[in-house]
Amino acid sequence: MSAALLYIEDDQEIGSFVSTHLKEQGYEVNWVTSGERALEAAAGCRLVILDVMLPGLDGFTVGQRLKKAEPDIPILMLSARTSIDDKLQGLQFADDYLTKPFHPDELTARIEVLLRRSGNRSSAEPLAIKHLLVYEQQNRVENGETGEEITLTGKQFHIFSYLLRHLGQILTKEQIYEAVWGEPYIEGDKTLQVHIRYLREKLERDPAAPEIVETVRGIGYRVRK
Repeated sequence: MSAALLYIEDDQEIGSFVSTHLKEQGYEVNWVTSGERALEAAAGCRLVILDVMLPGLDGFTVGQRLKKAEPDIPILMLSARTSIDDKLQGLQFADDYLTKPFHPDELTARIEVLLRRSGNRSSAEPLAIKHLLVYEQQNRVENGETGEEITLTGKQFHIFSYLLRHLGQILTKEQIYEAVWGEPYIEGDKTLQVHIRYLREKLERDPAAPEIVETVRGIGYRVRK
C-alpha cells in the first residue's frame, strides 16, 4: 500500500508539478492549498510536506499545530527562505527543511528517509479493534483471529484511519469526506457511503450487522473499541 502524503502548497504551478512527480513515484498525495484545515487533512497520512509561505496561517504556525496534534507524523518544510534563523525556526518542530529551488529527486529521497525513520520508530503495539489488529504507521490491518492481512485501498485506509484517530467519536459524513477527499461535501453524494460499504465487506465479520464501523443514523459514522 502506498504511503499517503499531505502536501500543503498554495502555488498552483509548483503544487501541480510536485504532486504529479510524487504520484509518479507511487505515493498517494492529498494536495491542499491552505493550512486552515491541515489538522483534518492530516488524518491517515504518513508524512506532511509543508510550504512556509501560505495564505492565512503561515507554515510555521500550521507546522507547530500539526506537530502538537500528530507528534508521530514527520513534517518536511519547503521554503524559499534560506536564512539560518528561518531554518532554525522551522526545525524547532519540523523533521527536515528543504530550500527552494530543489530537485524533485532530492525531495523524494528526503521523504523516503523520513518515512524509514518514522517506520523504525513505530514498531509500537497494534491497536486492537474487535478481531482486528491495526498497524497504523505501517498502513496495515490484520485479522487477529486468522493472522491474515486485510488489503485496503488507499481511500479505505484513509477513511478507517480517520475514524480511528477519533475513536468513539461520532463523525459526520461531511467531516469524513472533507478530511479524506480534501474538498467540500455535496449533500446527496454517495461516494463515502459506497466506500464505507466496501470497507465493511473487508473488515466486518458480518457486513450486514457491522460491529466496527457503526452507522449513527442521521449523523454519520463511528468506530468504538
